[in-house]
Amino acid sequence: MNLRILINGTYDISEMVISADLSGDTSKFNRQLSVNAIVTKDGRTPLFRISEGSRISLRIDNKLLFVGVVFSHEVNSDGNVTLTAYDSNVYLTKSNDSRIFKNKKASEIITMLAKDFGIKTGKIADTGYVIPYLRMSNKTLFDMVVTALKLTQGQTGKRFFIGNDGGSLTLKEGAKADTKYVFKDGANLISASFKSSIEDTITQVKVIGGEKGKEKLVVAKNEKLRQRFGVMQALETMDEKATASQIKQRADALMKQKGVIDEQYQVDVLGVPEVDVGTPVYIKNAMTGIYGAFYVTSVKHTYSENHLMSLELSRTYDLPDIDISADDLKPEVVKDKKKKKTSKKALEAEKKKEAAKK
Repeated sequence: MNLRILINGTYDISEMVISADLSGDTSKFNRQLSVNAIVTKDGRTPLFRISEGSRISLRIDNKLLFVGVVFSHEVNSDGNVTLTAYDSNVYLTKSNDSRIFKNKKASEIITMLAKDFGIKTGKIADTGYVIPYLRMSNKTLFDMVVTALKLTQGQTGKRFFIGNDGGSLTLKEGAKADTKYVFKDGANLISASFKSSIEDTITQVKVIGGEKGKEKLVVAKNEKLRQRFGVMQALETMDEKATASQIKQRADALMKQKGVIDEQYQVDVLGVPEVDVGTPVYIKNAMTGIYGAFYVTSVKHTYSENHLMSLELSRTYDLPDIDISADDLKPEVVKDKKKKKTSKKALEAEKKKEAAKK
């Protein structure tokens, strides 16, 4: 394994590096590079000094895996430096704004926001669906992008995901499935664990909303879960403007979101540089019963003496959860002030007053 890390495109710190961790997960669009290095030879003076804003890149066996910006660093008297960098997608979480988008595709919204906030883009897939109206008030760019992609998925069934290639933000359809990666006992799987819990599972949802004194109530149930685990109910109250349709939609959405058994799959395996968040993998572990196809929802590559990976897995691969208000999808109705019509009698009276003044 040949590791190469450059600062600002020219300064090579590869020989000073003790370890480097490259990680990412589905709750955010950016990846993180953490580097631990010794930057002194005599124990007294540093060979170089790092500063926030420095550009950093990581190559493994001459393949570019990461380009980003240093956001923090720490150095001690022994010359040990730890630094943390993120790829350019992190800027989606660093700015808030208020925007109204009319008749725009999600891909157009992403391109527009990236341009306005100086985020370099690579290949942006055409998302197709035109969102009629979307109002975002004091939201991060990340929230705006997720909302637009969620609305697109709801209308078309197509899933689009943000990535980063060589320091440029990208948008691709679906999960990456170009290669089949298999990790199994006795070969390249080091350890595995599986956890299942119904601590936060809900089997029934009650939602109340509408005009005060005339509130509407909707109850959504998951009969299979009720039979297995009993009644575990969540209650939510909506405002007075909520319609019967909106109350039912909210109840169904909550039931779908909360009516699940929490299952957590985690494996440690020999590293494969190409494995990233969203990569499909196949796992075979007899003891835990983890068997079959999964998506990577969290990945941590550790480059030291060897290349190892720690993966968190899921049967599905989805965008981060985000609440979308129905009000943000409806244009504000501006009522025109009606011009008062002046009657003939009023005009005549006005003329008489003017004549009397003269």
